[in-house]
Amino acid sequence: MGNEISRNNKKGIFAGVNPVMATGSSFLIILFVIYTTLAPEHASGVYSASKNYIATNLAWYYVGLMSIFLFISIYLVFSRYGSIRLGKDDEKPEFGFFSWFSMLFGAGIGIGILFWSIAEPMYHLQSNPFITEGTSSIDAAQIAMRLSIFHWGLHGWGLFALCGLSLAYFSYRKGLPLSIRSGLYPLLGDKIYGPIGHAADLLAVFGTVFGIATSLGLGAQQMNAGLNYLFGIEISTTVQVVLIVVISMIATFSVITGVNKGIRILSELNMQLTVVMLAFFIILGPTAYVIGSFFTNLGDYLLNFTSLGLWVDPDPEHTWQGSWTIFYWGWWIAWAPFCGIFIARISRGRTIREFILGVLLAPTLLATFWITIFGNTAMFIELFGQGGVVDAVNSDLTLALFKTIEFMDVGTVLTTIGASICTIMLVTYFVTSADSATLVICTLVSMGSDNPPTRYRIFWGMAIGFVAAVLLLAGGLGALQTASIVAALPYSFVVIATVIGLYRALRSEPLPGKPDVIGATK
Repeated sequence: MGNEISRNNKKGIFAGVNPVMATGSSFLIILFVIYTTLAPEHASGVYSASKNYIATNLAWYYVGLMSIFLFISIYLVFSRYGSIRLGKDDEKPEFGFFSWFSMLFGAGIGIGILFWSIAEPMYHLQSNPFITEGTSSIDAAQIAMRLSIFHWGLHGWGLFALCGLSLAYFSYRKGLPLSIRSGLYPLLGDKIYGPIGHAADLLAVFGTVFGIATSLGLGAQQMNAGLNYLFGIEISTTVQVVLIVVISMIATFSVITGVNKGIRILSELNMQLTVVMLAFFIILGPTAYVIGSFFTNLGDYLLNFTSLGLWVDPDPEHTWQGSWTIFYWGWWIAWAPFCGIFIARISRGRTIREFILGVLLAPTLLATFWITIFGNTAMFIELFGQGGVVDAVNSDLTLALFKTIEFMDVGTVLTTIGASICTIMLVTYFVTSADSATLVICTLVSMGSDNPPTRYRIFWGMAIGFVAAVLLLAGGLGALQTASIVAALPYSFVVIATVIGLYRALRSEPLPGKPDVIGATK
């Protein structure tokens, strides 16, 4: 395989922007926006019916798939393939650990976990299938934290690790473009440059644009809530659209400067602000309770993540698993092309073992710590303090974070400082997600180029914001979120195929001390 790829590179097969991708992706996105805007009720009905079908009939598929992906990721860590470097054998990582971790976490789940770290535990505290009659409030709180961490933990990052590994391996070790289709090369050969390859990349573009647009819409709503809390600015769709436009412009400028400048700097700023905010909650909140809860939550999660990962609700009348776990698994799959390409882009030079361990463990530990500090602070207020967090979440979940800071009763000045830092974090995570997604889309339409044309960065940077703003005005964010989950179903087959392709390619890698026979057996 290696020799044939090298010959194709000399022919210039990978050079330039792919016109099919550039025009096809634009057409599909415009068509989707027009349909959702002009017929929002019909579109919402179609998306909801599709989502309900998946939740009712395909829960086993999503649950099984995510567990299998995690198992394969762990297997690769301990296999003989773990020492293979994603690049030349003597190549060193392009980014240091702090920059690498900051970028993969910020692009992967930063804005989402900031949005849900309090709201989700409060929802689970009120109702979930594992709370039965007679369950104490303390036990219910622990179950709520377990479920929240489970949805942000190893299973999702196992998927991202496999997707990113496949892309980095075929691109940096085998010379193929940094594109979804490259993972299909061991199965299809040069046919990846035909309709099947175009379809795989178009699904990736589609999921990335609409996945990030939904997050930008949610982020704009929470930013609007923060500005309302701090300055009394009206909570309205108009304000949220203005926020999206402004942030999209900042994100576009960031992506023009490239990974080494704008995206890296913003990602490191995100991590620094995260440390400040976590310290704020630890020092000024119920310190002993949240620190103790971290170890309890981590141990509880490690004891239960396998059984939770394989659990399928046997009662078709229950809606919790479809609304939460299946929603999350579909959401992770829909984001896989975006995060996979971006993680691959920043991971050149690392070994497979280092790559998977870093992608699996570091974000999971930080997510556990983050959800514990934020979520258990809110839980302490609700169970042992003045209460009110559940009511705030049920009233307006975008205000959950700011109301929790208020209920910490640390004084007007510190409350204002905390709310201000959170609002700034929303902006920086917002920008990081938007510029990372823009870079990924440009990479796809440019056939894996590490340096896509500036005009494409500008177009797609503004297009993502435009899609989010239009759908927000049309009231279609809920339908869009559902559509992203549904889009995960066909893309999941692409992921399966790329994992098979990766395994076939790895089996061709020479054993230590033996000559390289890649390409010789073809």
